[in-house]
Amino acid sequence: MTSATRPSLHQTILADLRGRILSGEWPPGTQLPFEQALAAQFGCSRMTVNKVMGELVSAGLIERRRKAGSFVRRPQSYSAVMEIADIRREVETLGLAYGFEMMRLERREASGDDQTRLGLAEPHPVLSILCRHFAARQPFCLENRLIDLAVVPDAAETDFAAEPPGAWLMARVPWTSAEHTIRAAGANAATASALLLDPGTPCLVIDRRTWNSEASVTAVEITYPGEAHELVARFTPSPGS
Repeated sequence: MTSATRPSLHQTILADLRGRILSGEWPPGTQLPFEQALAAQFGCSRMTVNKVMGELVSAGLIERRRKAGSFVRRPQSYSAVMEIADIRREVETLGLAYGFEMMRLERREASGDDQTRLGLAEPHPVLSILCRHFAARQPFCLENRLIDLAVVPDAAETDFAAEPPGAWLMARVPWTSAEHTIRAAGANAATASALLLDPGTPCLVIDRRTWNSEASVTAVEITYPGEAHELVARFTPSPGS
């Protein structure tokens, strides 16, 4: 490599620290070494390290806390209120590696709660799914989904460990209408454990139902850590306003 193409020390340090954050080696909440320690490690001035840290702050990867140091931030994501988001795309838009883990997959006769969530007039078989989505190996959100097997019978034979249920449904089952209910909730013990949060941590919960004509296809509850997710809506004036 010639001197003209060799990366500068500044670029080398930036790539090293960014790589540790984006790979998940330094998960959200990790305290970075102090600038003096990094300067000694890389054999450079503290001014060079300070410039790198400023770029990481501007990129939204770390935050500086007065008198405490610099810490890795939890990725901040956005969803449109009136769209059905692809969670994989949400994560990859942040420039992070996507991951997915099946936690529960159960075929059962719909319970009273299942009937309420899906709007069923009478019980029949449903598929209950609980899974986690990851960004750079850190929990990103928790998905709790019901699928009406009377409407989507193929779901009963599908290996959702290989493909997330939301993406599978979007690709194969047309929907004609959807409803979002958005609420704030403190993480209960199970949610806190799944998302690596403290119990009671504020979370943003999106409850969604989708229909194909009059048939209810799925009901899903997606829980995000509240500080890491925002909802965005764009709209125009109503007639006569």
